[in-house]
Amino acid sequence: METAAREVQAVTGYVDESVTDPVEAMKSLAGQFAQQGAPMKALERLLNTYQQRRHEADAGVVEGSPAPSPGSVIASRVGLVGLGLIPGVGAFTGALDANQVAAGAEQLKGMLSARFRSHEDVQLVLSPVRALAPVFLQELAEIAQRRSWVVLFFDTYERTGPMLDTWLRDVLVSDRYGELPANVLVVLAGQGRLDTQCWGDWLDLVADLPLAVFTETEARQLLAAKGVTDEHVIEVVLRLSGRLPLLVSTLAESQPAAAAEVGDPSGTAVERFLKWETRPERRAAALACALPQELDEDVYRAAVADEDARELFGWLRSMPFVIDRAGRCHYHEVVRTAMLRLQRQQSPARWRQQHAQLAETFAGWRTQLACNAAGLSERWRDERWCSYRLQETYHRLCADPDRALPLALRELLDAWSDSTTTLRRWVQMLARAGQDTDDREIRQWSDRLVAAMSEPEPGIAAMTLLLSGPALDRPGRAAAHRLRGIGHHGAARHDSALADFERAVALDPDRPEALHSRARSLIVTGRHEDALADLDRAIELAPDAPAVLATRGDTRRVMRRHQEALTDLDRAIELDPGHSWAVGARAELFRELGRHEEALSEFARAVELDPGYAWAVGSRGRVYQGLGRYEEALAEFDRAIALDPEYAWAIGSRGQICQELGRYEEALSEFARAVELDPEYVWAITARGQTLRELGRYEEALAEFDRAIELDPEYAWAIGSRGQIYRELGRREEALAEYGRAADFDPDSPWLMLLRAQTCRELGRHRAALDLLERASVGYSDKGLFHYEKAMVLRSLGLPGWDACLARAVELLGSGKEVAALGNLVLAHTAASSPVEAVHALESFLRADPPAGQVVEVHAELAVLIRLNPSVADHMTPVQQRLLDALPPEFRAALS
Repeated sequence: METAAREVQAVTGYVDESVTDPVEAMKSLAGQFAQQGAPMKALERLLNTYQQRRHEADAGVVEGSPAPSPGSVIASRVGLVGLGLIPGVGAFTGALDANQVAAGAEQLKGMLSARFRSHEDVQLVLSPVRALAPVFLQELAEIAQRRSWVVLFFDTYERTGPMLDTWLRDVLVSDRYGELPANVLVVLAGQGRLDTQCWGDWLDLVADLPLAVFTETEARQLLAAKGVTDEHVIEVVLRLSGRLPLLVSTLAESQPAAAAEVGDPSGTAVERFLKWETRPERRAAALACALPQELDEDVYRAAVADEDARELFGWLRSMPFVIDRAGRCHYHEVVRTAMLRLQRQQSPARWRQQHAQLAETFAGWRTQLACNAAGLSERWRDERWCSYRLQETYHRLCADPDRALPLALRELLDAWSDSTTTLRRWVQMLARAGQDTDDREIRQWSDRLVAAMSEPEPGIAAMTLLLSGPALDRPGRAAAHRLRGIGHHGAARHDSALADFERAVALDPDRPEALHSRARSLIVTGRHEDALADLDRAIELAPDAPAVLATRGDTRRVMRRHQEALTDLDRAIELDPGHSWAVGARAELFRELGRHEEALSEFARAVELDPGYAWAVGSRGRVYQGLGRYEEALAEFDRAIALDPEYAWAIGSRGQICQELGRYEEALSEFARAVELDPEYVWAITARGQTLRELGRYEEALAEFDRAIELDPEYAWAIGSRGQIYRELGRREEALAEYGRAADFDPDSPWLMLLRAQTCRELGRHRAALDLLERASVGYSDKGLFHYEKAMVLRSLGLPGWDACLARAVELLGSGKEVAALGNLVLAHTAASSPVEAVHALESFLRADPPAGQVVEVHAELAVLIRLNPSVADHMTPVQQRLLDALPPEFRAALS
């Protein structure tokens, strides 16, 4: 069929069981189209990006990424989330259900968003099929416009169907990825019929062509075309072949002239394939080349021992049972299986020897690669190294199953460290070895591992299987527990992850990687002291591991051990100057220390090392925000959001700046967008509530605070914010109760102390207010409102220093740009008996278009000040009226 298609100038593509998923299928087809002068350049670029990003994500926990690494969980979801499928619970996942898998995917999405340069990169890693298929279809359509036909052939579909069915169905009969041109045909060849569960609604679009044995007439036609006309020869061929098309063609290939040349009818199928090949070196070469899973000229020369046959690769490629694809070829399954069985039975010793020699050949090629001297992850990222290693392992299994199987099972761990796609290739190789050797133990293992690959999280299922028996030695079991822990960690199952890391450390206590992984799990659960102990031990074992040093430095930063943190981060960057996360962590440390220019410089360096480092870009915006450089901050947040349109933190930070600038409706919109992206983003929910509070929309604000507290009952900011509403509604005792409850969860918060002090002062509890203000001074000594409150309390208690506090309040509030600062400046001038300055401040306040909530606050506090200092009443009573006039009618009615 492919030959017929090419005869009418069609572009063709061929896929067989060598591909393991839709991504590999699209990659293979793109390569074949390029060889026919129809390149898919955009798809090839995107495939290269996918390969790079996938390895960057998988390196996370091992190399110290800023967020918990998804490890190989990413690839395990490629076939599930990427295709929109969430399979049911299977034997290997136990307690997992569809909701857990979906939740894990969402958690994974958040982790990758903090690491990658763009939303497109996150989606490419999480859902490669969704990202690649539209580009594939678009370029396929462009090719179809230039050519009369495009025909895609999917061979051995009984093997590839389970992996390709859903993707191929969506490509053919839906518009999920785009429209398929009318001049694109798809041919599926397999042993069984299409799966009705997948294709049932579309079978009327399928032209079913069952391939039966030849009729006698068809067989005679083929033999005549091959020049076989002797009736006795024809009868022997028909009998020996059973009219199986492949056998008829093979037996006719050498054009036997007499029945005797066809051979003894009791001969094996292999003998029938080669009966008319009289040259022994060719027969030997054909048999020897059945042993490798695939061939090129180098593999051919390694497999063929006879010097007289060393140059016969071209002849072998011309044989009808050899399928040739772009210089690499393999035997038809029927022929290879028969040849392998024959050789294994005829001479087991030669079978073992030949496979052992092939294993050594592939091992030699592997060790000659430059990447062989690199680290484990670098080797597994090299496609040639992986291919050589896979073939080497296959041949060792064939040569000596008992000895090679434990090593092959251990190798599955390294395969999963690379990706689930690589793990799947290794499992398929193991299944192939079980079939070709007919070894019972290999077949049992491969059957169970193939079943594990169909689970929702195949990597975790495979590790669970390997850990269920004595297959692995002690270090291997430790590595399997660690890898399974990384999988759980990436899916936010922190208890399960920690349990696996605990076991990994117990089995191999001197393995720095296990200690590092456990430390990262402990960090997520807030156990920083325990994490630090693990990191100390890991660094003791591996003093020059930059990833571990960076993690310890960032942990010490969180613990406010700043100098030690800086020492660790400096050393990590010295060892690996390109470690963008370590540079970003040092920048964050500088920000916390108030070393703003150094922080800006370090964040810029982190972004230079990784231009798509959205967290570093957003964090630079945070520094600008802290410096009051709001426009620059907004520009940085915009840039971070451009890199990742679903970066909820950067969107919420934009909202915060809009709020500070008095752009309240914009702020509400930004907070709503952040919450839409992350419905459990309690900070953004609370920030939205605070904006509504400032607008005087108290009922809506309370609803937002209630929602945040429901999501996180210990979220002090939301609880304290609800107290603010109660205070502004005059329910001061309830407000104090809320502040107290919030303080139970955040006892050192200066913000809560200031709120409690304000309320205590308004209730006449001035001594309690003063105590709270003394405690709040640690964090609020540079805030004008703090000095104003202290001045009012000191004045009420008749204590000295109130006037100095008030002067400091005027100074600080006068330099502020926020709308709230201008309102508080009105109060500070009034308290200082400076009514003229207060009126000027009022004009500035009203020009800033303050929200209703702030106007109400200033109006209420102004009434208190006029009662305390009647001498300003003449000047300030009109000010009160101005404030009332600035309010919407419903607020004026409420105040009056």
